[in-house]
Amino acid sequence: MRSFYHYMMRYRGLKQPTDESRLADWMFEDHDFPKHSASYDEISRYLEWNVPFVEAVQVFDKLWDDYLVNS
Repeated sequence: MRSFYHYMMRYRGLKQPTDESRLADWMFEDHDFPKHSASYDEISRYLEWNVPFVEAVQVFDKLWDDYLVNS
């Protein structure tokens, strides 16, 4: 299974930013993000401690289900 980070890179760099693209861009810029992880708990904990914007955890939860289906 590929990492969640790898899955999220499809959302990077949109001309009209969305919450998904904001999260992906932040993940790309954050050198400490667990980029090789496929663990919900690890990524969720990291986001809760380093929340980049208010809706980030909710966006992550929504995208996690799609990640599981499409990875």
